[in-house]
Amino acid sequence: MTLSHVGSVEEARAALASQGYLAGRPLALAVHLAVALEQPLLLEGEAGVGKTEVARALAAATGARLIRLQCHEGIDLHHAVYDWDYARQLLALRAAEAGVDEGELFSRRFLLRRPLLDALEADADQPVVLLIDEIDRADDEFEAFLLELLSDFQVSIPELGTISATTIPHVVLTSNGTRELSDALRRRCLYHYVDYPDVDREARIIMARINGATASLSLQIARLVEGIRKEELRKVPGVAETLDWAAALVGIGVRDLLETPETVHETLMCLLKTHEDKSRLTREVTERLLGKVA
Repeated sequence: MTLSHVGSVEEARAALASQGYLAGRPLALAVHLAVALEQPLLLEGEAGVGKTEVARALAAATGARLIRLQCHEGIDLHHAVYDWDYARQLLALRAAEAGVDEGELFSRRFLLRRPLLDALEADADQPVVLLIDEIDRADDEFEAFLLELLSDFQVSIPELGTISATTIPHVVLTSNGTRELSDALRRRCLYHYVDYPDVDREARIIMARINGATASLSLQIARLVEGIRKEELRKVPGVAETLDWAAALVGIGVRDLLETPETVHETLMCLLKTHEDKSRLTREVTERLLGKVA
């Protein structure tokens, strides 16, 4: 399957499902339209709901090359677009002093391509899915820079000029909503909010991703995780944590949560990521939540 085969909502859904990503129709529609219209897709939602996995699954299902830019505080053009190979430039200067001409220092020969430039200059016969992950962690200045890329699929390098995309990459941006993104960025993207899956879908995700997870156990796990998410936690467990927990339970031979309440409580370390949350989910709370699983 290639990106050109994601020609309908059902084909997009099937492509994601082939990689174990069970998307609802609204998300599959967003993916389909992003590919068909060659527009960036902004996925927003809580950490751990599976936003990054959308890009990974789409690339894997269609044979596209996944290029990921992980945003962080202080990210700039030299992290995201390009840099110069200063060590080689220094060697070239020394060679020039010895009478050996190594050419112009600020030329392609000494250019280091970072993810964004790499995506723009990808081979025409190799489609690209460009993942700009956690854009909300970058600052306003970097977000403003992205506007040129998302509008015209080109970047400007002072020493080389404007570089335009060989072929337009399929861009997926993710945001955990830790800060408000600009209206200008949002206008350039299709938008979809990714929420936690409902119990039935999360149970099917567990069965699709964890070997040995039965339908009954998967449903119990999904129901208990749903209950845990409703507790007052600092870090609500995402789908990735659910899968880790399911794998742990299957790995130690648990077949029914109600028969092993002590093991259930002890293995909640797979879901809970802070001391505060572990303290809140006492054995009594676990037993109360288990009582709603049956």
